[in-house]
Amino acid sequence: QVALVESGGGLVQTGGSLRLSCAASGRTFSDYAMGWFRQAPGKEREFVAVINWNGDYTYYTASVKGRFTISRDNAKNTVYLQMNSLKPEDTAVYYCAAARTNSRRTMLILRAQDEYEFWGQGTQVTVST
Repeated sequence: QVALVESGGGLVQTGGSLRLSCAASGRTFSDYAMGWFRQAPGKEREFVAVINWNGDYTYYTASVKGRFTISRDNAKNTVYLQMNSLKPEDTAVYYCAAARTNSRRTMLILRAQDEYEFWGQGTQVTVST
């Protein structure tokens, strides 16, 4: 079992920045790729970004590429999502998730929510106009 706890959400103006954190506990953090997803009101949860076990590889959805950066610190069992140039359409509950690493799970495969075994409870991000 891996327990995930997100933090760092809040209210920010358009163009502002936030850094989300996701602290993991339980199993060996470096055994897992970590993803960020989000769910806006009235919409389905969608993929945002993923990072492989050691941080060498990342992948972003097109709408956040160049504005968001995913990173991880395996010594602290934490994954981060730095969000810059925020827009109102980034308003959502943001979730982190863990997927055990295997050879089949490429960065593209890990865009799918079904690939993840463990999920956090989410943190709200609201971007005002």
